[in-house]
Amino acid sequence: MKGALSKMQVSSGHQVQYALTLGDQVQPMNALIGKVIQLAFLGSIHCQACGRLTNKSFSQGYCYPCFQTLAECDLCVMSPERCHHHLGTCRDNDFAARFCMQTHHVYLANTSGLKVGITRRENLPTRWLDQGATQAVVIMNTASRRAAGLIEHALKAHVSDRTSWQRMLKGPGEPIDLLAARDDLVSRIQEETTAVQEELGIQAVQPVFDGDVHEFEYPVSIYPEKVKSHNLDKAPVLEGTLMGIKAQYLILDTAVINLRKYTAYQMSLSWRD
Repeated sequence: MKGALSKMQVSSGHQVQYALTLGDQVQPMNALIGKVIQLAFLGSIHCQACGRLTNKSFSQGYCYPCFQTLAECDLCVMSPERCHHHLGTCRDNDFAARFCMQTHHVYLANTSGLKVGITRRENLPTRWLDQGATQAVVIMNTASRRAAGLIEHALKAHVSDRTSWQRMLKGPGEPIDLLAARDDLVSRIQEETTAVQEELGIQAVQPVFDGDVHEFEYPVSIYPEKVKSHNLDKAPVLEGTLMGIKAQYLILDTAVINLRKYTAYQMSLSWRD
């Protein structure tokens, strides 16, 4: 199969299920675990927004002009506490209405350890699965992305907002008492939470104390002892036995690869027993 690569489709269940999309073709990937697969970069990248041929991918699949102008590539997408819509300087108000001015969740997850994150309501549990979380719980509801970003920014003084992908790919990790962590962290940022509520309204940020802890199992037969990442820009062909899948990574016996990094790359996928 050949086509433009998109991030893997993912769904939860007894075990997380993955499907690889190349153009309009979709291949269930759990069925390929244990088989020899070959993933090859065919040499061209087309911007996922405008379709323009680009020598380099920016912000996971965009050409440079789109990267510079589209709201979805703005700095505040990665740093939501820096949202500037309220200042009247947003790149695209329609995008802001669809993406930013929506209910967001602040959550805790166990990926390579405890981390904090935010996401829109409709992105759960996909967001957790894309990060390789084995446990996750919502700890706050917010009325907008900026409100969630301000709370996340306060929490980052006490807990990381990043995942160590190498550690995440070495195993499922040790379980964490997320409810105890939630209670501790929410109490630590009471002053900051009140400040956000005073600015944006009391309903803009509401702690969640009755959220369920979600647990996830990934389709991995053998975790690597050493994590070696493959770079398709330097070596366009990756081949090996597929040992498992976690987050947006394929785990082969030869290397691991983050497929999301290569969004919009023209790729081919083949396999054999």
